[in-house]
Amino acid sequence: MSYSDSLSKLLGDLGATEGSKLSVVNGDRTYVGTLMPHHEFSAPDILILKMKSGYNVGIRIGPETKVEVLEAPVERTKKEGEVEFKKGLPKLVLIGTGGTIASYVDYRTGAVHPALSTSDMVNAVPEIRDIANIDARVLFSIFSENMNVEHWQKLAEAVAEELNNGADGIIIPHGTDTMGYTAAALSFMLGDVSKPVVLVGAQRSSDRPSSDASSNLMACARFCTKADRAGVYVVMHDTSGDDSFAVHIGSRVRKMHTSRRDAFHSINAAPAAHLDKDGKMVLNIDGPRVSDAKVVAKTGMERACVLLQYYPGMDPVLFEDIFMKSKGVVISGSGLGHVNENMIPLIRKACDNGTVVVMTSQCLNGRTNLNVYNTGRDMLSAGAITVLDMLPETAYVKLMWALANTSTPEEAKELMQTPLAGEMSDRRTIDV
Repeated sequence: MSYSDSLSKLLGDLGATEGSKLSVVNGDRTYVGTLMPHHEFSAPDILILKMKSGYNVGIRIGPETKVEVLEAPVERTKKEGEVEFKKGLPKLVLIGTGGTIASYVDYRTGAVHPALSTSDMVNAVPEIRDIANIDARVLFSIFSENMNVEHWQKLAEAVAEELNNGADGIIIPHGTDTMGYTAAALSFMLGDVSKPVVLVGAQRSSDRPSSDASSNLMACARFCTKADRAGVYVVMHDTSGDDSFAVHIGSRVRKMHTSRRDAFHSINAAPAAHLDKDGKMVLNIDGPRVSDAKVVAKTGMERACVLLQYYPGMDPVLFEDIFMKSKGVVISGSGLGHVNENMIPLIRKACDNGTVVVMTSQCLNGRTNLNVYNTGRDMLSAGAITVLDMLPETAYVKLMWALANTSTPEEAKELMQTPLAGEMSDRRTIDV
């Protein structure tokens, strides 16, 4: 549905185009905002403005409505420029992948797009250059739901290249939806990485007044330069405000809310560190220290793996082809890691065929244990294994990596049950 003839003429006479800043006086209300595209769900006499708050408002335009153009659309340009490095500061490299943290609203279409330049983000946070020399490169410009194994592999190779070329740390702006998967993949591919590799996202795009992009980036830079901790981490807001940030171990983190700033939580482990808005940092772990060791990326991944969620009444007939064609199956089971008894013969058949079947729990918090109930013991007898308190998605990523980096299913099982990157533990403290 398009604008009405009268509204189209009004906008044409005013020279108002999408992206123009308008003042609209309708009765006793005045609205000031950016003209958004008209879409098929809007009535023909409705204008849509994006307000300063970041929200859109629809305004019905009548004969008495007054519309004025305040500013013409701003043409977005890609800003690149040489920045002189400061002596004595560490070097951090931003490797851009896309996502909300690197996104903006295109007012010609109303859609959100990944930014074209990672350096745009750096330029938007000039104070970051007071604590580190920043180099930036765009590896991908995609939303995180489009990340796949090939992206993980290229990212791991790029991280290793930059670190071996002298970077003191890596910051990876990434979409939040699958950031936990990428963090887990890098944790195993990079192994005993000698410098900090930090993934960071945003729950609000950079052009919104409520954006958390710049503050999250600053927290990353402070952790990379001050913590003296090597490894793969995720940094995000720890509260709904702007006052606290958590540093999560890359193999232990999950997005737990669709939209809150504090959506990311460490699961079955405490965050590695906390930072406040002024940069004060409290370290919670005694992790590996920064060193000058060479970084080797082991990027082999077995694609014939699946992650399944058990549900009551799960029918083995529906899943037989999947089990038998897969080299690895991770099941997110109920409670301690259970499925219904009807699934056990299929698990046995798949294990006998060389498939590695790994049980995790939908409960997330706590450990799997198949020794408590008869069903669990039958699953163990059928050949399934458990991985203590590992997250299902981390187990899925690790299983792909383990199968590609071992020669037999038994070796892969042993690797799955061996802690490699802080992803599992047989002990829990009372507060996690």
